[in-house]
Amino acid sequence: MCAQVLVADDDTKQAELVRRYLEREGHRVLVVHDGRAALERTRELRPDLLVLDVMMPRVDGLDVCRVLRAEHNHVPVLMLTARSTEDDLLLGLDLGADDYLTKPYSPRELMARVRALLRRVTRAEARAERPLVVGDLVVDPVRHELTVGGRLIECTPSEFQIMLVLASQPERVFTRRQLLEQAHGVDGYISERTIDVRVMNLRKKIERDPRNPVYLTTVYGVGYRLSDRPA
Repeated sequence: MCAQVLVADDDTKQAELVRRYLEREGHRVLVVHDGRAALERTRELRPDLLVLDVMMPRVDGLDVCRVLRAEHNHVPVLMLTARSTEDDLLLGLDLGADDYLTKPYSPRELMARVRALLRRVTRAEARAERPLVVGDLVVDPVRHELTVGGRLIECTPSEFQIMLVLASQPERVFTRRQLLEQAHGVDGYISERTIDVRVMNLRKKIERDPRNPVYLTTVYGVGYRLSDRPA
């Protein structure tokens, strides 16, 4: 698919390399070199994908992601960073990044990640248009809205995909691997640990007490399920 991609990286040589590879695959690409410009252009253009470097002047990539999600902007975000610890990964995911690639990386791996993220968007658009109702929880794939008891819940694109999968078969227990495959596809780059982070974030948003969830429950040793009879 041909997509509009915004690349935000203060390293001009690296940004130019990413631009060339994206354009080679048929995408339309705009490059900016600081976080403030990334925010402004994302708000203006609503790109299909934001490739976002963490370490940038004026506003860093983490703050860009935080602001976009606070503004309810659902653009998929692929975050690039030289930081490689698990805490850095979890922080990026917690702020709403959809994927996280550590430098140095190969251009082929970057393009594979881009294709995987864009496939997720395509799958979301191709799903049934009928809203899925599970108790007082409603997942609307057309409006890209999740509500609980009529209250709108803001989700990242990846979190919404997981809810869409779980709501399609209430009470079914999905393993982490199944959630990865059905919500993200088999691209080999996303770990099962990512699903745990997504579920933890979703519980903070939909549960009255995230430590004692009644909607999104764990089946220990197996995986997760969405209950249509919350206690």
